Amino acid sequence: MTRRGFLVPAAAALASACSPLAALNALGPRDGGARRLARGLSYGDDPRQRMDLLGPTAAAAKPWPVLVFFYGGGWDSGSRAHYGWAAHALAARGFVVAVPDYRLVPTVHFPGFIEDAAAATARAAELAGTWGGDPARLGVLGHSAGAHLAMMIALDRRYMEGAGAPGLIKAAAGLAGPYEFLPLDVPASINAFGRAPDLTLTQPVTFVRADAPPLWLGHGTDDEVVHAEDTTILCERMTAAGGRCEATLYTGLNHADLIATFSPLFRKKAPVLDDVSAFLQRELA
Repeated sequence: MTRRGFLVPAAAALASACSPLAALNALGPRDGGARRLARGLSYGDDPRQRMDLLGPTAAAAKPWPVLVFFYGGGWDSGSRAHYGWAAHALAARGFVVAVPDYRLVPTVHFPGFIEDAAAATARAAELAGTWGGDPARLGVLGHSAGAHLAMMIALDRRYMEGAGAPGLIKAAAGLAGPYEFLPLDVPASINAFGRAPDLTLTQPVTFVRADAPPLWLGHGTDDEVVHAEDTTILCERMTAAGGRCEATLYTGLNHADLIATFSPLFRKKAPVLDDVSAFLQRELA
């Protein structure tokens, strides 16, 4: 795709962009004030349907807001084990953070991975109270393909209704997400969505609505994996529908940079963590 959505060759680019991020788990350093609460909590029977929980170490006057973070990987790769550093950064900002794995292509295709995202979010809400979180103040966010998952379950009511938790999501944030990528013309999107009988139902922009949770969208202007135009289009359509959306474009940042700025090693490049945390703290207050 050359105008919006994925740039060619998207499948290889997504894989190469996301894989180096896993090294940040080993490189460190990490923010103080956060800790792992639980590992490998189940939200389904498949081995991929597991999540980790992280949270603040500080005491709170009231329960912490809850976030569910979805990593990227082109819907066919990725592991929660590679993104502890990102969840740690969010937990240090005052959130109980769930990081789920989800089933991947070719084991499943659309809508299987989105159904997993919804099921993981519903389960995170059920577990949150045990670990100091407030399930009534829950948001979702993701990077790349994970941003697509976050937007789909926030905007298309059917997924959270199917998970038995309608209205659960109170805010949603996306980093470098693909939100409008028709026609399907690269392997990553064809393999994930090509079997859908109605391709419009695979696109977050289809489901903009006035009563949707408020959105925050961030994108790098130098992103050569997913066009920044996707963020602009979704935010404009959300606003036109009467919904709430904030979009921020970060000059000079590429696809991996946007989430890498969650690490202290790269945080000076742009205030992405500050911006998204401020939005989520405000909306989940």
